[in-house]
Amino acid sequence: MSREPFSKLTSRTFVLSQENIDTDQIIPARFLTSTLRDGYGKAAFYDWRYDANGRPKNSSIFNGYNRETHKILVAGPNFGCGSSREHAPWALLDFGFRVVISSDIADIFKSNALKNGLLPVTVDDATHRRLLASPGIEVTVDLENESVTIEGLGEAHFKVEPFARRCLIDGVDPLGHLLNQVAAIEAYERADR
Repeated sequence: MSREPFSKLTSRTFVLSQENIDTDQIIPARFLTSTLRDGYGKAAFYDWRYDANGRPKNSSIFNGYNRETHKILVAGPNFGCGSSREHAPWALLDFGFRVVISSDIADIFKSNALKNGLLPVTVDDATHRRLLASPGIEVTVDLENESVTIEGLGEAHFKVEPFARRCLIDGVDPLGHLLNQVAAIEAYERADR
């Protein structure tokens, strides 16, 4: 599947400093009604944004969220823990985020995010603390160089598994990467051995 290639993103951050934000908080199970990837943004962090009657909460941290200017989510440690639902990265992407930065991101969530075009970035504790303490700061995430540049606070580096990195840069998922190799596969099949 094709999607928007990712090489570099400069954006303001949106901070959720809570630890252990699980996939049921990201996208409550009651909204998992489809296998289509679109439309889950409206249910992202639903219980944080709306009361039991579906009315917006006046006290919600998301009342200040602007999807046009805040595409980088800075989250507390152990982000994305809980169930392995692929809907969680779908919801975050549809809500407007392209990157999640934390000091610790759950492995299954990280794998699902990478396969779906959401970049999970794990940074050192000192960088993480600076980001948590500076909501709305401008950050540049450079996937080519695997670096995070924080306005006025310096630079940190991260690692992304090479195949997942290539897929994000090319704007494809793993199947899309294979489909892009069809000509080379067919040439190999035709070659004399």
